[in-house]
Amino acid sequence: MKIHEYQAKELFKKYNVPIPDGEVAFTADEAVGTAGKLGDFPVVVKAQIHAGGRGKGGGVKLAKSADEVNSLAGEIIGMNLVTHQTGTEGRRVKKVLVEQGLNIDKELYFSIIPDRATAKIVLMASEAGGMDIEEVAEKTPEKIIKVFVNPLQGIQPYHLREVGFGLNIPPAVMKRFQPMVRNLYKLFVDYDCSLLEINPLVITKKETVVALDAKVNFDDNALFRHKDILEYRDLDEEDPLEIEASKYDLNYINLDGNVGNMVNGAGLAMATMDIIKFAGAEPANFLDVGGGASAEMVENGFRIILSDENVKGILINIFGGILRCDVLAEGVVQAAKKAEIKVPVVVRMEGTNVEKGRQILAESGLNLTTAVDLKDAAQKVAGIVR
Repeated sequence: MKIHEYQAKELFKKYNVPIPDGEVAFTADEAVGTAGKLGDFPVVVKAQIHAGGRGKGGGVKLAKSADEVNSLAGEIIGMNLVTHQTGTEGRRVKKVLVEQGLNIDKELYFSIIPDRATAKIVLMASEAGGMDIEEVAEKTPEKIIKVFVNPLQGIQPYHLREVGFGLNIPPAVMKRFQPMVRNLYKLFVDYDCSLLEINPLVITKKETVVALDAKVNFDDNALFRHKDILEYRDLDEEDPLEIEASKYDLNYINLDGNVGNMVNGAGLAMATMDIIKFAGAEPANFLDVGGGASAEMVENGFRIILSDENVKGILINIFGGILRCDVLAEGVVQAAKKAEIKVPVVVRMEGTNVEKGRQILAESGLNLTTAVDLKDAAQKVAGIVR
């Protein structure tokens, strides 16, 4: 789950991580009021959406007066902000963060992520702060520092020193930097984060270290342990179809293609999307109904796929194990009876009760195309949508 920058900074403040003074505002008048409380100008007006690259898209502006705050906040709130992470459709801005401007001496990059390959937590940092870390990794990978922490042992003083020395942190700043990194690591572990990123993390002229930005993502599977984080969820930033799918415990991600997919198992779903692309079509979604799906879950998944206007054909690819093929077939038939199917459906089933499942589909009276294997299924559905 993603949260906004101002929400991430609320967590930072809770863990004694230095942040600029500021408040969120939902109108231009509120933004002016917040700027007045901050005192000195300039202040920064920052669009709040779940995407990076806001500054390049015109969503981060410096205001030198109350009039400028009013003007800039009025422009940003309500704008359709397009960044490299939003896609061409962009995101509607509904709020801004107004913060005190800082006298910056140096910009750094800092993040914490889990590393599946080593089963460790990685502290990643770079002196190339303020830039896209992907660009730094591609062009100058030597500028990125990686420090691996065994989560069973926890973060140690030598980890902190390794990051600080790698960033060439001045001795006067190091006294503030090391406790901050320790606190960020504790936040990351306490809240089961999947990403914690600060870009930029700045050193000021007064030799203080401040998180100028804040990005925190959480492991959805651990949210049951963090009811307070669930209150941060902003449904306006999520795809309506993905919200609907979550109500039925379906793993659904909306994509830009024209072939709807219903698959059981994340690995099989990824393989299905790949082979659809190899066949010359584009997947419209990722939908994993899971191994223990009921006929009702399959029905709801089918309905959600059909509600996407871009879908021109549907591929059902099921390997029956825990989810039996006859249960899937019953769900498809139920969905077909309740929803008017206007697109072709290709079905590939193998596994438990496959013959019974095929019989249910054959006797349903539905206009379905069967496939002998995954390659055949992908070619048939790609041919249909073309």
